[in-house]
Order: sequence, then C-alpha cells, then structure tokens
Amino acid sequence: MRIGGRPVAARLRAGAPRLTREVLDRLPAELPAYAALPAEELAGDIAEIVQHTVRLFADVVEGRLAACDADLAPQRASAAQRAEEGVPLDAILTAYQIGVEMCWREITGQARPEELADVLALFADLLGLQRAIVTAVSSAYLEACRLAAGPEQSGRHELFAALLAGESADAVAGRTGMRPAARYLVLTLALAAHPDEARPGPCAVIAARRKLRRIRRALDAFTGAPALAALDPRGGTVLLPVDTAPGWPEVRALIAHAAHAADTAITASAALTEPTGIPDAVDRNAEVLRLVRGSGRGPGLYLLADVLLDYQLSRPSAALPGLAGLLAPLDRRPELLLTLETYLAHGRDRRATAATLHLHPNTVDYRIRRVTGLTGLSPGRADDLHRLNAALVARRTLRTDGVGGGLGGA
Repeated sequence: MRIGGRPVAARLRAGAPRLTREVLDRLPAELPAYAALPAEELAGDIAEIVQHTVRLFADVVEGRLAACDADLAPQRASAAQRAEEGVPLDAILTAYQIGVEMCWREITGQARPEELADVLALFADLLGLQRAIVTAVSSAYLEACRLAAGPEQSGRHELFAALLAGESADAVAGRTGMRPAARYLVLTLALAAHPDEARPGPCAVIAARRKLRRIRRALDAFTGAPALAALDPRGGTVLLPVDTAPGWPEVRALIAHAAHAADTAITASAALTEPTGIPDAVDRNAEVLRLVRGSGRGPGLYLLADVLLDYQLSRPSAALPGLAGLLAPLDRRPELLLTLETYLAHGRDRRATAATLHLHPNTVDYRIRRVTGLTGLSPGRADDLHRLNAALVARRTLRTDGVGGGLGGA
C-alpha cells in the first residue's frame, strides 16, 4: 500500500517517534485527565503505549491482517493501570481517537487522486484497528474496576484481616472460605514520597497510586500470587505467601527492585512466620522500623538481627541513664555529637561522613579527636566503639520516652 508515492507502513514506522511527541503535546492540552498526569508518566508509560499503537497500525497495514489479542495486550494493560489511577474511560478512548486522527492526517495529507483505492483500504484498516482498540481498552478497564470492588478482592481483605488478628488456619478458612498458606513473609514498609507527589492537585494522587501499583506488581511477581497488603502512600503491611523460606538476600533484592520500579526509597523490616505468628511479627517489624528510622539509617531491608543492640537497649532498664551519660560531655557541643552519629552510621568512613555533613574530611578527623578528648572513648578502639553505639541508642531511647534534661547529669 502506497500513499503519496511512499509505502504507508514504512512511513508510519519512521515517523512513530515524532508522531508520539505530537500526540503527547495534544493530550494534556485537550484532555484535563491527561494534564493531571505526572510528567514522568506521560513521558514513560503513555509515550510507550502511543508509539506501540502507531507501530501496530503499521503492522496491520503491511500485513492486511486484523490485530489479534496478543497485539492488544499492552493496550489492555495500560487501560487497567489508568483505571487504578482513576483516569476516566472516556478520556482514554478520546486519547486513542486523537492518535488515530493524527495517523490518518499524517498518511493521507499528500494522497494523490490515483491512490484513492489505497486510501479507502487504509481507512478500512484504521477503522478496524480503532474498533479492536475500543473493545480491548473498554473491557480491560471495566474488568479492572470490577476486580477492585469484586468478591475476590473482598475475600482477600477478609483473609488479611483474619491473619492480622491471629486466627487459626481452620478458623480463617471457616470464616473467609480461603485457606491461608503454611507460612508468610511479613513485610512492613515505610515509603518515601515520589517527587510528583509534591505537585498540587490530582497529579499527587495519581503519582501516589502509580507508586503503589509498581510496588504491588514487584511484590506479586516475587511469589507469583497476589500479595495481601494494606498500603497507603506512606507504607503499610504486606503478607506474602511462601512455600519455601526465601533467603534474606532474595528479600533484600526484592525491596531494592520494588524501590527502583517505583522510583522511591523504601525502608522495610521483615519476618518469616506461620499464620498464628503474624500479629507478633507485625509488631516486631514496626519496632525494628522505629529503631532504624530513629537511628538515621538509610533505606533498605532490616531484620531484627540488624538492630539487636538498639532493640535490647530500647527496653526499660536502669542501665540506660548511665549509658546515655557517657556522652554527657557532648551536650553543649551538638556539632560533635552529630559528627559522631554520622561517622558511626557510615561505618567510620571519614569521606562519606564529610560528604553527608558538607565538611572537609580533616574537619571530621578533628571533631572525632575532640569527641575522644571529651569522653575518653575512641571509635577506633573495639570496646569503646561498642560503648559509643550503646550510648547513642540509650540517648535516643530516653529522648523518645520523654526523659529530657537529665541526660547530661546521669
């Protein structure tokens, strides 16, 4: 098929990147729902589906065959994602119509009178593809809405609630009709905000939903089954059914993958347990996260073993004031205390500490020497290092418990 003296399919493929940019310029200008989408989504997911559709049209024209279900899988997946984000169906269908119109104008703008037969054939192909897209997109969108509010989702919510309540497997099965797994990987997540969540209006809501969708997708892929989860943009609890105990390096990789997919920082704690142990695991995870965030550690996965000292010292103890008092000489030198905390958090790496605090490495060295001079404790001595870490944890614990000015006098 040739129009304007040029093969239509080749022309569409060559012009796909430019057509995609032009479509993306029109969508936000003409459709408020697309104007509300984050810029990252327009340049990423939306651009990808526009270009795929243009190339699909080229394939249809070249082969003179209707698009099959497999060809339209990306459009269905995109429609389901827009449904989760709350983009109206009419806006999605209008967006496709705008793309179809622009493809038509691109190809037929230089049509010659003798090419009328090819123009009519092209029109029939375009109408056929548009009909297939409307059908696929509408059905996928409505199915996503049905699943979000359907009995299967409701059943998972009931199962999740029963497991959090610590009910036995038989009780859970009797009440929900769903038998729990033999064991669960219990995750507690703290999610940083994506930059698009700071934008005003609907964009923030869509960005938060997109972040959660990408995290859920990564979690579901880990076990091959839908995760039981209660997540909001700040975090929440996830129960992943596992047949065999995963290795902790695998779980760390999962958290790193989810963070990369969602383009946000994730701090997580995890435990592996049978169903009846889930309530205790959730409580323990929450405590681990509290200790991790209170100590200024960075994102990533943390287990109880990673914060054993913090955990033990966070329990009520007569020894806490004494430990906290080891750093009393620094009470009037907050810059020294901050440098010490940062230095230990970075594994005594002077350059990393300097970069974090925007100091020269020599200044870090000087401050650590001053800490040693005032407290008698040196991070370079193993015994002193343990005592310094314990003293910092004790100070944080007493501060969290509301014990104020007595830190220096202990």
